[in-house]
Amino acid sequence: MKCSIEGCPGEYEERKIVHTVCHQGQVVVIDRVPAEVCSVCGDVLLKPETVRRIETLLRTTTRPTSTVPLYEYA
Repeated sequence: MKCSIEGCPGEYEERKIVHTVCHQGQVVVIDRVPAEVCSVCGDVLLKPETVRRIETLLRTTTRPTSTVPLYEYA
């Protein structure tokens, strides 16, 4: 599929990405999220079912598989 960013000649391709969100005041990093990524500008599209799965994951009370260091740019 052609990129939706005006003037970008790229095409979307399936990739796995690292998705970061701020949820309830905490930074949450989700690895291996399926996404469509433009080969030229890097624009990212998530399918509705992927967004629903992420929302479900954020509502669970299970512990994350791992933790990562968080640095603040000051």
